Amino acid sequence: MISTRTRIAAAVAGLAAVGATTVGAVSATAAPAPATPKGVIQTSHLSIAAATKGAQAALDAATKAGQRVSVAVVDRDGTTVLTLRGDGAGPQSYSSAQQKAFTAVSWNAKTSELVGRLQQAPTLKDIDGTLFLAGAVPVTAGSTPIAAIGVAGAPSGAQDESFAQAGVDAIGK
Repeated sequence: MISTRTRIAAAVAGLAAVGATTVGAVSATAAPAPATPKGVIQTSHLSIAAATKGAQAALDAATKAGQRVSVAVVDRDGTTVLTLRGDGAGPQSYSSAQQKAFTAVSWNAKTSELVGRLQQAPTLKDIDGTLFLAGAVPVTAGSTPIAAIGVAGAPSGAQDESFAQAGVDAIGK
């Protein structure tokens, strides 16, 4: 026969187990995730690690091709995240890379594509901070621009853009 003391201990242990399970279940489901407040827009941003990886890959591609360039990475708002000025890059390349990147993220298009848009809307070039020369590529999450990489200093915009594309491609790896 089981003693009274053993039955009471077993009953208390059983109730404690049921109570712990119930409390755990309630606390796991009691607080739903807060909803985004009305009027708030959430955006995605490129991490500094990803921006650095992309910028370095663009600079490495240019160096391998024997070109002296500057590379700029801007965020979704066009704010410069980082800039690398390669050894021997011309003084104009620094700001040109930033402006190209700003232009690419603003219109979510490669700057080589945007040059053609100037024929339809020539006053686009008057927007402060833009530079409609080939050499920048947007970074997207889905179809939404989250950053851009701009390169300046090579003899042609096509080369600058190929280096920027190498940077964007490195981010995806």
